[in-house]
Amino acid sequence: MHDERGPAQKAYGDIAPALADLSDRVLFGELWERPGLSKRDRSLITVASLVALYRHNELPGHVRRALANGVTREELVELVTHLAFYGGWPVANSAIPILRKAFEEQEA
Repeated sequence: MHDERGPAQKAYGDIAPALADLSDRVLFGELWERPGLSKRDRSLITVASLVALYRHNELPGHVRRALANGVTREELVELVTHLAFYGGWPVANSAIPILRKAFEEQEA
């Protein structure tokens, strides 16, 4: 049987159904589907924002999404390297293990 719940419903819909609904319907639905930017570009922007703002709880899922949306490993590493100088060395250093794990998961 196919599970048609969105990513937020799967992650936390049991405890925060309204937040999950808004996330799936508005964020991942309406916002991510707007024609002004490609999903690939949205992924680059999102990963850069999460790295720079030290939002590592959200980063693994968005790195996986970025890879699925066509962002290359090399681009993600370059993004983090670039942000080391604009967002700070600690945020870049902390993001590298998250990239490594996502790359390993992609290979498996």
